[in-house]
Amino acid sequence: MEQNIDAEEAIRRWDSFADTYSKNHNEQGDIHKEVFLNPTLFSLMGELKDKQVLDAGCGEGYLSRLLSKAGSNVTAVDYSLRMIEIAQERTPVDLQIKYLRGNCEKLDTLEDNSFDLIVSNMVIQDLPNYENAFREMFRLLVDGGSFIFSILHPCFVTPGSGWENNNSGEKLHWNVDRYFYEGAYEQRLGDKEKVLFFHRTLTSYVDKLTKVGFMIESIVEPKPSEIMLEKYPSFEEDLRCADFMVFKVTKLKR
Repeated sequence: MEQNIDAEEAIRRWDSFADTYSKNHNEQGDIHKEVFLNPTLFSLMGELKDKQVLDAGCGEGYLSRLLSKAGSNVTAVDYSLRMIEIAQERTPVDLQIKYLRGNCEKLDTLEDNSFDLIVSNMVIQDLPNYENAFREMFRLLVDGGSFIFSILHPCFVTPGSGWENNNSGEKLHWNVDRYFYEGAYEQRLGDKEKVLFFHRTLTSYVDKLTKVGFMIESIVEPKPSEIMLEKYPSFEEDLRCADFMVFKVTKLKR
């Protein structure tokens, strides 16, 4: 697929997929967010009460609601208008989350140095121009503020990756292909819908973050806890290969 695809096609696909995607989400998100991402994200966030927090790419809003319930003052943006509509429908008025339509690559409606914390959960891989998004997150944070984001693991989830099975269907190993390809590829998430993901190498992520000015504090490769394995035994296979990567980076005080 063409590497030089703009955000409009990605937005169009997420708008059309929004209702199907949201049906798989409850107040903890989908099962992968419950098992892998939520425990990691909240362990990295620290104290949330009275913090100004941006949910950058909020989707149907489950994380925004959790952040608000933890005492944060939450602004949430997403480039899919349908996602914003669903998030508003699902959010009780007493949570007072400010939902805005906006592409994380360019958030002109938000002022510099507005947020103590920015969280972006499984979004950066949906953006064609992730370096612009990193610049925007840097601009929007106060000095000393943190940007925490999760992505598909760039080393293992690549175009063409997947399980290799034997004739009886047993999973033998995880295949990785085209790691050094950087650009768009299609991924089927529903019965019919294919969304666009944008693959980059780990080197590229680290290079762009440090180039923008962030200091990397932590990189986590989430795996299922014993508690989650008791609840969802099928995730035992995820101890064989990492699906996700979570970064915590900081805008240094001047």
